[in-house]
Amino acid sequence: MLRWLWMFLVFSLVACGPGKQELELYGTDISDRELEGAFTLTDHLGQVRHLEDFKGKVVVVFFGYTHCPDVCPTTMLSMANAMKLMGDKAQEVQVLFISVDPERDTPEVLAQYVPFFDARFIGLNGTPEQLKQAARNYKVVYAKRPVEGGDTYTVDHSAGIYVVDRKGRVRAYLRHDATPEQLVHDITQFF
Repeated sequence: MLRWLWMFLVFSLVACGPGKQELELYGTDISDRELEGAFTLTDHLGQVRHLEDFKGKVVVVFFGYTHCPDVCPTTMLSMANAMKLMGDKAQEVQVLFISVDPERDTPEVLAQYVPFFDARFIGLNGTPEQLKQAARNYKVVYAKRPVEGGDTYTVDHSAGIYVVDRKGRVRAYLRHDATPEQLVHDITQFF
């Protein structure tokens, strides 16, 4: 009888052991979607980068473009303000801006645009095929749209923010219009 009781206790401890951590987010927990998140892109200083380069940090990924009239600069400003609110903890976060406009967003353009918001932010660009693969890995969509009566264009794109944990797993999707306080709350869940 004592042996059965012992086996029951051991089984109970294993079965009731630490499970999946419940996240309290303003955004959406997408841990179960198992997005790959991998990419091979070039940063605004000309260095080839991969998601693995940032393991050990919480990575925030935003797809956008520098000619965006509203959503992209607003989101980048909110991220910059969130980094200020984090204080010293911001050193544990890497913000990546992946351009969906590789034609216009050259490394030189990204080098002026992205650090304007925060010197720690990194702008990424790549060939159209590299960009398609990165977007596919995050389930991001984008499409070039000609502007009527002109020779320019805009780019329609998914506008959410992805949070990647320290191990390189895509864990959360945050709305582009989240406040800096909401961003801090959700990002720091992965510290």
